[in-house]
Amino acid sequence: MNQHPDFLLNKINGPKDLKKLNLDQMNQLAKEIRTLILEKDAAEGGHLGPDLGIVEATIAYHYVFDAPKDKIIWDVSHQTYPHKMLTGRALAWLDPDHYQDVTPYSNPDESPYDYYAVGHTSTSISLATGMAKARDLMGKHENIMALIGDGSMTGGMAYEGLNNAAIEKHNLVVVVNDNQMSIDKNVGGLVTALKKLRDSNGETKENPFTAMGFDYRYVADGNNIKDMIDAFKAVKDVDHPILLHINTLKGKGYQPAIDNEEAHHWVMPFDLKTDKPTSPAPEGPTANSVALDEVIKHINSGENIMAINAAIPGVFGLDKIKNEYPDHYTDVGIAEQESVGFAAGAAKEGAIPVLFENSTFLQRAFDQLSHDVAANDLPVVMMVAGGGISGTSKTHLGIFDQVMISNLPNWIYLAPTTLNEEKAMMEWAIKQRKHPVAIKMPTKAVPEGKQVEANYDEIKYQVKKGKDVAILALGDFYSLGKKVADKLGATLVNPVSANILDKNTLDQLAADHEVIVTLEDNSLDGGFGEKVASYLGATTKVLNFGQKRVYTDQIPLEQIYKDNHLTVDQIVEDIKNVL
Repeated sequence: MNQHPDFLLNKINGPKDLKKLNLDQMNQLAKEIRTLILEKDAAEGGHLGPDLGIVEATIAYHYVFDAPKDKIIWDVSHQTYPHKMLTGRALAWLDPDHYQDVTPYSNPDESPYDYYAVGHTSTSISLATGMAKARDLMGKHENIMALIGDGSMTGGMAYEGLNNAAIEKHNLVVVVNDNQMSIDKNVGGLVTALKKLRDSNGETKENPFTAMGFDYRYVADGNNIKDMIDAFKAVKDVDHPILLHINTLKGKGYQPAIDNEEAHHWVMPFDLKTDKPTSPAPEGPTANSVALDEVIKHINSGENIMAINAAIPGVFGLDKIKNEYPDHYTDVGIAEQESVGFAAGAAKEGAIPVLFENSTFLQRAFDQLSHDVAANDLPVVMMVAGGGISGTSKTHLGIFDQVMISNLPNWIYLAPTTLNEEKAMMEWAIKQRKHPVAIKMPTKAVPEGKQVEANYDEIKYQVKKGKDVAILALGDFYSLGKKVADKLGATLVNPVSANILDKNTLDQLAADHEVIVTLEDNSLDGGFGEKVASYLGATTKVLNFGQKRVYTDQIPLEQIYKDNHLTVDQIVEDIKNVL
């Protein structure tokens, strides 16, 4: 049911309707959009601060330009809620029954006003520059714009994009949305450069953008619709590359999001009256707290530990290390490739880097995982969060980390089934100084488990004996394997590692069982199960369970499990069919 039938937004079916409004009406529209962002995010969770801060710029863009002929590429696209509301998708905010109608990022399958499925950072300038060059080649003349900011300028690809955008021969506008924040506080030398520009109202001679050849323009109040309309009118149809630097307020319109920007970048469902999450935080130790405690223990024992992350300390709860042990903490910005290269350098010099990476963002650093760490066999320790099948956007899937890490030489990828096992793996990984080690942090509620003291120099599977069927259940899927094993009276195996096989145990399991089953919370192609099947396949029947090699997009997790035969009943039935 439409919660706000009186809103102006109900009359906006596209940018043509927006162009009929006067300035007062557009300011009213901005208030409505903020109200709807807050209501939906409170109910569903989602990006909050970035969307609240970009409202006026979005209204001004669609008032001045002629989308979808004119094209805007939103970097990360986690700030496209206002854009979606103004391009025919407002019902997905006006009516709670339609909250699920749209995806959280730009999506060309959803609307002609979106040009890419984008959910990672720093790519917009490269995409826009490629489009501009193709437009020139084909003799067309539409306006092409990249909107980047909210930390995206700390990613290396942004500079590669700027380097090429600066020599575009015709129309190209790069909007730098400068809200002085990333997900956490912005880091690095760019902070200094942008501050000098803001403090001088864009007049400082120390301007990196003019030095590269851009026609530079500055808007002191990017949350003023009239100023933004004037700025966009001034750059529309200009026949050379322009950099438009706008100063905006992240979280505008909601004071808690202004007071604590990091906590309100992305939110879980919350109470609008109290700003408190409506879901209680888990009690007791978690995968994050175990990792944090382990790092702090080694810092306190005088070791040269370096905790490193790429702009997402909140994902891991790293604020304690950041605040209490600043010399042992580095946030490199939204630059995963930099974080891995940085860690490689630290390891070479003799420090012990502990990298905290999110599975879905780690793909951005594949070259560094291979060329800088693996090829040099450097003892980097890497904690990987979010590695598992999920019902999120296709831009944020966590099913590829095993495929990347496990198939590179020298990397050892460990997968704990309990919190104490995670702790033991970290302890070993930090002490050994031979190879790079990654640990797949549990994403599900796993038991604390009994104390573990283990040496992972040699991978030894942990076997609970049953009969006929052996189920190798990796990491998070160990609990799923236990349920299947209980139903079948099967042998249950914790394989410990996602990529190092215990061949002696596999040989024994194959000799004693009719069928070997592998379960993994990951893409099947290039995963753990295929390695087992490749080793045993000539002599033994092997069934692999995991996710097919597809991009799912906002599909409920239960549905994905069913589609991939990952429910207990489906797995049991499939096993019985081959016995």
